[in-house]
Amino acid sequence: MIIETQQDVTTAVLAEMQRTPDARSKQILDALVRHLHGFVREVKLTEREFQEAVRQIARLGQMTTASHNEVMLIMGALGVSNLVCLLNNGAGGTQPTQANNLGPFWREGSPPMANGDTLLRSPTGGDPLFFNGQVRDAAGAPVAGAEVDVWHSSPVGLYENQDTEQAEMNLRGRLTTDTQGRFSFRSVKPGAYPVPIEGPTGDLLKAQQRHNWRPAHLHFLIFKPGYKTIASQVYSNDDQYLQTDSQFGVTKALIGNYVRHAGGGAPASDVQGAWYSLEHGFTIEPGEARLPKAPISGKVQKAA
Repeated sequence: MIIETQQDVTTAVLAEMQRTPDARSKQILDALVRHLHGFVREVKLTEREFQEAVRQIARLGQMTTASHNEVMLIMGALGVSNLVCLLNNGAGGTQPTQANNLGPFWREGSPPMANGDTLLRSPTGGDPLFFNGQVRDAAGAPVAGAEVDVWHSSPVGLYENQDTEQAEMNLRGRLTTDTQGRFSFRSVKPGAYPVPIEGPTGDLLKAQQRHNWRPAHLHFLIFKPGYKTIASQVYSNDDQYLQTDSQFGVTKALIGNYVRHAGGGAPASDVQGAWYSLEHGFTIEPGEARLPKAPISGKVQKAA
């Protein structure tokens, strides 16, 4: 088709896409072109703005490394990650769900642990945290033998892949639910943390005068054949950023009751001062058991 007007561009692209053999691919790409072209027309995108957009998109890829995923980060900052999550869980987005964003910091290969073991693999300051969880199906029955991957940031706001001072796989572990669907571990209470702002995500937040903080939380990835794999986050009920999470991830179903104990009575004899306990349940639905592709694969290296 010879292009004569700006309207012809959209018509021509959509016409060429009609040969796409896969129906779902055709549906997605057709909608992408219509909405993308409509966006350009609605805002009357200038050439300078287009060139800047291309530069920023290129930077997303350039800044994504083995230890950092800038693309996943900006998807959260735009609210896309949680929107996709909520549309695909909780009975098709009609009910509350324990599913949440996978986030940009999950790594494959977390060390297997026995229930009750610690996630600490190097000295890590902070108040001790003792977690007890249970996985149930949609009917409320316990799910035994589910694999639960756990990870979280340190109290100073760094995941081990960002921090050369933390041991490999610190604050990460993989557990299996018992016959009652229960699992447990010891760690330290995570703190709120700032998402990295050196790339396009930071430029976006600054342009909108938004802060870059996330409320403190624990991450979970629950896998069991016969059930839809879910990622989850359990947020600290006392965190100042619950209402303004820079990644739009907080839902009511995921605010945990982190209980502070002033001292004494801890499940471990070496804990003398203040400590926290947390109990939280997870519901998983029938569906495809599929582990996602990890957004990162390694850890930052110390400068030579």
